[in-house]
Amino acid sequence: MQYLTKPFVKWVGGKKQLLEKLRSCMPKDYNRYYEPFIGGGALLFNIQPKDAVINDTNSQLINVYNQLKINIEDVIKTVNTLDGKICDEDYYLEIRDRYNSKINSKELDAECASLMIWLNKHCFNGLYRVNSKGLFNVPYNNKVDGVSIDECNLRNISNYLNLNNIDIREGDFEDACNDVKKGDFVYFDSPYVPESKTANFTDYTKDGFTLNDHKRLASLFCSLDKIGAFVVLSNNDVQLVHEMYEQYNIIPVDVRRSVNSDASKRKGKEVIIKNF
Repeated sequence: MQYLTKPFVKWVGGKKQLLEKLRSCMPKDYNRYYEPFIGGGALLFNIQPKDAVINDTNSQLINVYNQLKINIEDVIKTVNTLDGKICDEDYYLEIRDRYNSKINSKELDAECASLMIWLNKHCFNGLYRVNSKGLFNVPYNNKVDGVSIDECNLRNISNYLNLNNIDIREGDFEDACNDVKKGDFVYFDSPYVPESKTANFTDYTKDGFTLNDHKRLASLFCSLDKIGAFVVLSNNDVQLVHEMYEQYNIIPVDVRRSVNSDASKRKGKEVIIKNF
């Protein structure tokens, strides 16, 4: 059964605008679906595979997926309670401090998931950025009111996660792919290679994503290709990416980017890379 679902958070690099192109690049038939950098889950929620592995290094994000699966009504109730008060900057900072206290105490529960969802709707540009201590530090977006969730969408996501074989993992992308087999489909939507030496926004987790990580990813792509898995990867259309994946099918695509503070720089070029 297909549920009408969409991402519950705005996430840097979200693939909503590329869904049609990504679907056209997928294999027609495959076994298990893997997405080691799940982010907002745009492709997952669009195609809704019945057997899937989703993963991310961001423990807070993975906690939201887990809580939507096991504590959906608690999440909805808490977000609605947060929405019950007009959001000025002081209130936003109060909720952000509350969320960071949960991070410090490692309380991965329904309340923590609710705080993250709410902050995503009220922070600047929907960014998720943390400091060196792993604490959320994105400023207020001046959005005073408005609902932070689509209750029907969250319940549909919960139903999808519960009624299918969806394995939710937290950890490194290589570990998430340890059990990939021939005929499985793996989609990599990793942090992108910067377009320039100064464009290095990778603070989705406190550890960032380094050049060495990109090299590990390229090596894993090659290894999965050799065992007979179907592999698709999206990234920036830059020279380094072309060099690392030169033996594969590289498809250029035009995109819009919403995170640049300069609206004139919100157009970009990306690539979709596939091994079949």
